[in-house]
Amino acid sequence: MSEHGTAPLSGGTRGRPADADQSGGPPRLAAPPGVPPHGGGLHPGTDGHLDEITSGTVWRLRSRACWQEAAELLGQGAERDPRTALVRAELLIEQCLFTADHWEEAESALRLAEAGVTSTEQRAAAACARGFLAYLGSVLGPRDRLDEAQAALGRTSALLPSGAPGRPLLDFRRGLVAENLLRDRTAAWIAYRRAHDGALASGDTLLASSTWRHLAALALAGGDRVRAREGFAASLRLREELGFMVGVAPALAALAEVAEPAEAQQLRAEAGRLVQSLGGVPVWLVGRLGEEAAALTPGGPPGAPRGAPPSARPGVPGSRGAGIPPAPPADPPDGRGGRDSRRPVS
Repeated sequence: MSEHGTAPLSGGTRGRPADADQSGGPPRLAAPPGVPPHGGGLHPGTDGHLDEITSGTVWRLRSRACWQEAAELLGQGAERDPRTALVRAELLIEQCLFTADHWEEAESALRLAEAGVTSTEQRAAAACARGFLAYLGSVLGPRDRLDEAQAALGRTSALLPSGAPGRPLLDFRRGLVAENLLRDRTAAWIAYRRAHDGALASGDTLLASSTWRHLAALALAGGDRVRAREGFAASLRLREELGFMVGVAPALAALAEVAEPAEAQQLRAEAGRLVQSLGGVPVWLVGRLGEEAAALTPGGPPGAPRGAPPSARPGVPGSRGAGIPPAPPADPPDGRGGRDSRRPVS
C-alpha cells in the first residue's frame, strides 16, 4: 500500500459472519485510493474529510499505540486550528483509554481545544470529548466523574442536530455511560444500536467495530453465545482490516470468551503477543489473558482477576471506510446489569 495506507494484520477473512455477503445490508464501502480505511470521524463535528491530520502518518502512529508521537505532529497546528486541536485532544484521550494514565496531558489538550472552538459543530466535538474523558476518569481513573460525563454528553446532544455526523459517536459514548456507570443494560442496548446503525449508514468502520463488540457483549450477558460470537468475530475482522493494531488484542480476547477451550487459548496467546509487541498496552487487558500473558506484559493493573477485566473498558472514537457487515437482529436485554455484568470495552 502507499505511504498513506495501513496494511491489515491478516487477510481479513477471520471472523466474517457466514451470511455477511448475502445480507442485503448496506453496500460495502472502499476507502479512496491512497488513504487508510478511516476518515475524519475522530470526533463529532468533522465532516469526514480525509486530509493530513486524520490520515497517513497520524493514523499509522495512532493504530500502533504511538499517541504521543502522533500528538507531537499535530502540536503546532493545534495552536492555530481548532479542528486540529480537537483531533489532538481525542488522540490523547484515547491514550488514556488504553494506558489508564496520562490524564493531565489529555486534560491540557482538551482545554486548548475547548478554548479555540469557533462553531457549533466544534463546540459539540469538544463537549463530546469532555464527556468521554470524564467517563474514562470514572472507570479507569481515581474518582467518580459521572455527573460531569452526563452533563457534557447532554450538551453535545443539544448542540448536534438530528442526523449530524457526530451523532453515532455520541450515542456510543452514551451507551458506555449507561452500561458501565448507570448499570442500565436496556438503555445501553438502545444507545449502542443507534450508534451501530449510524456507523453502518456513514461507513464509520472503526466505530462499527466497537458497536459490534458491545452489542455482542450484551448478547453474551443475556446468554446468547451464538449472537455474541458473531458480533465479536465481526469486530475482530474489521479491526484487522483497518490495521488498528492496538484494538485487535481486545477483540481477540473478547472472541476467546465464546470460543472452544483450545481456540480460546490460541486467541489469548495471540492477544498476549500483540500486547507485548505494543509495549504492554492495553494495560487493563493483561489480567484477562491469564498468567502467561501477564508475565509477558508487566504493568497491568495489580490483582486483575484471570478471565475478567478489573473494570469497564471504554470504547474508541470512530473512523470511516472499509466494508461493514450488517447488524444481526437483536432484542434489547431486559433489566439492569450489576457490576458483574460489565463487559470489556474498547
